[in-house]
Amino acid sequence: MFFTTIQAYCLSKAGVEETFPFDDKTVVWKVMGKMFCLGDIEDFKVIALKCNPERSIRLREEFEQIKPGYHLNKKLWNSVFLEGLSIELVYELIDHSYDLVVAKLTKSLKTQLKELEEI
Repeated sequence: MFFTTIQAYCLSKAGVEETFPFDDKTVVWKVMGKMFCLGDIEDFKVIALKCNPERSIRLREEFEQIKPGYHLNKKLWNSVFLEGLSIELVYELIDHSYDLVVAKLTKSLKTQLKELEEI
């Protein structure tokens, strides 16, 4: 259930593609070629999301389901265990991750993304 909901939400965003760059079970959603969300399609209970470092600390203190990113930069990535979190919070965390990645895109990629948003 979580997979199709998260998949649809991620793919609804401009410039997003679904990829499998690591293996055939780790799905990675990228905006303009840059990773913002990933998870294991065989056991889709947790997703990894980029997060502002200060916000990461607050989220980890507030929610037991949010931990430092597994096999990722622990300052910038969180492992978000989906069970027990509201879908609204999960969507907001996905939006935050997406926005952080978009903010770091090159000017050229931002222009391309803007064009995609207008279609």
